Amino acid sequence: MSFAKGPLYPCNPATTRGESTKLSSSKDKVVYTNGRVVIIRDLKDAAVAAAYVGHVQPTTVARIAPSGYYCASADTSGTVRIWDTLGEDQTLKAEYKVIGGVIKDLAWDGESKRIIAVGDGRDKFGHAFMVDTGSSTGEIIGHSKVINAVSIRAQRPFRAATASDDGSIVFHQGVPFKYDKTIKTHTKFVQDVRYAASGDHFASVGSDAKIFVYDGKTGETLGEFTDSPHTGTIMAVSWSPESKSIVTSAADRTVKLWDVETKKAQATWTLGTGVSHQQVGNTWTEEDSIVSLSMSGDLNVFDKRVGDKPARVIYGPQKAVTASLPGPSSTFFIGTADGRVLHHSDEGYEHVGGEVHTTLVSGLGTAQDGKVYSVGLDDRLRELEGKNYTPATFSTASQPKAVAVGGDSTVFVLEPERVEAVRSNQKVFDLALKYTASAIAVSGNLVAIGGEDLKVRLYSWDGKALTETATLDGNKGTVSALAFSPDGSHLASGDSSGKIVLYDPAAKKSITSRWSFHTGRINALAWTADGQHCASGSLDTHVYVWSVQKPMKNIAIKNAGAGGVSSVFWLGEKELASAGADGCVRRWAITFHA
Repeated sequence: MSFAKGPLYPCNPATTRGESTKLSSSKDKVVYTNGRVVIIRDLKDAAVAAAYVGHVQPTTVARIAPSGYYCASADTSGTVRIWDTLGEDQTLKAEYKVIGGVIKDLAWDGESKRIIAVGDGRDKFGHAFMVDTGSSTGEIIGHSKVINAVSIRAQRPFRAATASDDGSIVFHQGVPFKYDKTIKTHTKFVQDVRYAASGDHFASVGSDAKIFVYDGKTGETLGEFTDSPHTGTIMAVSWSPESKSIVTSAADRTVKLWDVETKKAQATWTLGTGVSHQQVGNTWTEEDSIVSLSMSGDLNVFDKRVGDKPARVIYGPQKAVTASLPGPSSTFFIGTADGRVLHHSDEGYEHVGGEVHTTLVSGLGTAQDGKVYSVGLDDRLRELEGKNYTPATFSTASQPKAVAVGGDSTVFVLEPERVEAVRSNQKVFDLALKYTASAIAVSGNLVAIGGEDLKVRLYSWDGKALTETATLDGNKGTVSALAFSPDGSHLASGDSSGKIVLYDPAAKKSITSRWSFHTGRINALAWTADGQHCASGSLDTHVYVWSVQKPMKNIAIKNAGAGGVSSVFWLGEKELASAGADGCVRRWAITFHA
């Protein structure tokens, strides 16, 4: 038995209200961060995406070197990691602790030899260093508050500009970088500063909704863009590949394209209403795609020839995946920690329509007629028809932990002290439990409930009431995941100690307890269609595929998801998918023994 890595379906960028989010690009790839993950995704080919999970702290910015061989990524602890982008194993070249706090931005020089990292340190706000040795190559001084952005001229003589919350831009001569002068054009926080690829100019934008352009060699202010200005904080600015135009993204929910010579707006794109459509970051790729980031995490891709709306929008989860459900022909649903449910098909992700959960989705279940049900920590049971929520909802008595659907389409909602049976949004039965429940699974009219008392109890459902029929012992911790095989002949029970016990529900006895290689809580179990293999995902970040016939044989997929795997599901006979805390869904091609 073996496995091969399949495609990665990445998460979208993380955003923070009122802060600029740094996107970057290299050729036609866009680079961004979310949690502890750095994502590199290809705009032309959705199947080409890579995730780097080497950081211990949440990442804040990542940029690929002009050479294209290395990526530098920085985190909230002030650490910069430089790693190889070409190889599969993303070898770490160097790791430097550069400032004593969060890094807000970093920039490579044109030779891919030097980096300036800036942010909010204890003793300094920026540091310039050599990539190979980490030794200092000048000093970044002149600011009195956190530095938000930095940009280095790509040609010699090198120059660098830094933008800060103190309302000023500091212009540095190089190399080594030294203070040249302070530019006080903005009246509020300066959010972004960017050099053109030609090195002739650089531009700055800020919270005063102003845009300025400067001479790239001397730092002289050349003028302000006053034609049809933005009405809110401008979060980001990027230059076109030929250095003739700039694009700005602002919190007034607009993206504007400007001609640098005439300082006139050439196009304005307005995106939606509400906070979720505020634009908080952008990048202009070498292949001439303009990408602007919405507060909601949506990546809006613009074509400068089309002037009213984005050419396409790339959706994806922004937070941890907390529930999942396979659909027909390799499609699937995922629920996330911020209450969103997304549907994935060959075209990519799309958000489910209708009124969604307001907080974490704790479970997804499907009925035989194809209807999908979801429960969330907002104490609601909701129903999906196709890719839209129906208006009807059912309010649960307490916070639901999980949901499962019986053979007669009765929905069983598991809560800590009770199980509620619901049919067409009406409660038909309510069973108070004498123990604290933690997991549920249903096969036909057989309901299995796992408890914090290390036991699994079997109940039979006659359409009106649940009757307890058996208690199964064998788990060594709180029962955290349960799954019946498709024909109902086996029940897998995973617990908080990482052990999985396989039961025969008909004989009410344990078959094997040898599935015990995980070291953390089992979060999810999924059976193959033939009922011969079961996959498990755990908090220990690993995924295992177990065999019923040969309990000692397994496939170990190590480090399958940074921060823990919360769900596993099969997308066909030999395709397994896993998802978890990093918001990414990874596919694995599994080869079983003959």
